[in-house]
Amino acid sequence: MKEQVSLDDLSLFVAVADAGGLSGAVRSTGVSAPTLSRRMVALETRLGCRLFSRGAQGYALTGDGRALLDRLSGVRALAAEVARFGERRQAVRVRITAGFWTSQFLAQNISRFWSPSSAWVPEFVATNMAVDIARREADIGIRNRRPTQSWLAAQRTQGVTYAPFARDPSVTGWIAAPKDALMSASQSWIYEHHADQIVTICNDPRLAMDLALSGVGKVVMPTFAARETILRRVGPDIADLAHHAWVVCHHDARHDAPIRAALDQITAVLTDPAHQAGSRQTD
Repeated sequence: MKEQVSLDDLSLFVAVADAGGLSGAVRSTGVSAPTLSRRMVALETRLGCRLFSRGAQGYALTGDGRALLDRLSGVRALAAEVARFGERRQAVRVRITAGFWTSQFLAQNISRFWSPSSAWVPEFVATNMAVDIARREADIGIRNRRPTQSWLAAQRTQGVTYAPFARDPSVTGWIAAPKDALMSASQSWIYEHHADQIVTICNDPRLAMDLALSGVGKVVMPTFAARETILRRVGPDIADLAHHAWVVCHHDARHDAPIRAALDQITAVLTDPAHQAGSRQTD
């Protein structure tokens, strides 16, 4: 049975034909000139015809060479598709779900755990809803309690504390989220303890913080998030809201190299004691 021609050899043939010689093909393929020469001779032997006229001016295609090149018009498109696939594989997108404040913290500190040269690219899903990691709606989750599902791996990070913050201590009213089933624990606390002092409603945490910066009212925030603002703490930590953050991932997915790298790097940032350090104190 005649030996089958390899796609690799045909791809190298196209490179030599396009370049008109070995030097240009070396630059485009990274294959050495002696190897290219040997592979082209082997290809001609396998096909039983001369593909090139070799001379001082380079490698000129013979009639058979031109006929073969015409038949290989799809090889260039295939090579481009393979290259695009390789680029996609080099930067795997890792979906990370967390609450708004944690997502914002990770975005503000992204250089501590990711760079453009990393083998993965973060995608953020900022929500208080429970994103289904089992169905791979996300790869990594940061949650405020340890998961009970057996298929989820979890690692505890630094504790998270909450306190009231405002532009200055003279502010008396409160800014709360709409009262609904998806309300966070910190917003529920406002309704339980200061419902009669709520001055306005806001469904976006970042907008609520801007309203607080304008002096409209007080907000409840994680102390690590308030560190990045000029808001001042106007009360002690709220003990009922304190919890640990857990980095969770599907047991199977955590063995994928890009997800493993993202897990390790994000966990390192969230377990750093500096994550909780410092916030403006009550005047």
